[in-house]
Amino acid sequence: MNWQQRCLPINPSQQELFRLLLEGNIMTRKKIQIKKIDNISSRQVTFSKRRKGLFKKAQELSTLCDADIALMVFSATSKLFEYASSSMQQVIERRNGYSANHRLLDYPSTDDQLQVESDSNRDTLRKKLEDKSRELRQLNGEDLQELTVQELQKLEVLLKRSLSSVSKIKDEMFMRDIDTLKRKEVELMEENRRLKHVVPDLINVRWQQSLETVISGSSFSLEDDGSDTSLKLGLPFLK
Repeated sequence: MNWQQRCLPINPSQQELFRLLLEGNIMTRKKIQIKKIDNISSRQVTFSKRRKGLFKKAQELSTLCDADIALMVFSATSKLFEYASSSMQQVIERRNGYSANHRLLDYPSTDDQLQVESDSNRDTLRKKLEDKSRELRQLNGEDLQELTVQELQKLEVLLKRSLSSVSKIKDEMFMRDIDTLKRKEVELMEENRRLKHVVPDLINVRWQQSLETVISGSSFSLEDDGSDTSLKLGLPFLK
C-alpha cells in the first residue's frame, strides 16, 4: 500500500498539491533575516518599500480606529519623510501637552512627597525598633518558642560572643583600677617621705620660736624687778 492509499480520502487537487510539496516544486516564502543591508542600492529600495508600507499601515489604523497618527522617518541620508492623519503640528502640540500633564500627575507636590518620605522613614524606624526589641527580649531568654533550631544556634553564638566581650571589658576595668591604686600608693609613699623631712624641720622651727618667746619674756621681767628694788639712802625729807 502506497502513501496515497494509507492517507484519508482526499480529492485529486489536494493529491496534486501534496505531490508538488513532496517534490519541492512549490515555492515557499523564505524567511528574511533582520539585519543591516550592506548593499546601498538594495538598502535604498528596501527603505522605500518599507516606508510606504509603514505609512499605509498608519493610514489604515487611523481610518479603521479613528486614531490621530503622526510619523516621522529620517533616511540614512537624513532626508525627512512624514505622515500625519490630520496635522503634524497639531499632533506634536498635543503630544507635548500630554507629556506636561502626565508629569504633573506622575510627580506629587513637594509637601506630598515629603509626607511620603516621612511616613516611609517612620515605618522603617518602627520596624528597626521592633526588631531590636525582639532581639533584646530573646537575649534575656524571652520569646524563644517562636525561634527555629538554626535561630537558636545563632542566638547561642551571639550570647557566647557577648559574654566574652563582657568578660574582656570587666578584666580591662579591673586592670585600670589596679593601675589607679598603684599610682595612688606611689603618690602616698612620696607624700609620706616628704612629710618625714618636713615635720622635724617644722618642729625645730616651732621649738626655736617658743624658746625665743620664753627668753624674751624672762628678760622683760628682770628689768621690771630691778627698777622696783632700787635702794634709797639718806634721811627723810623734812618739811
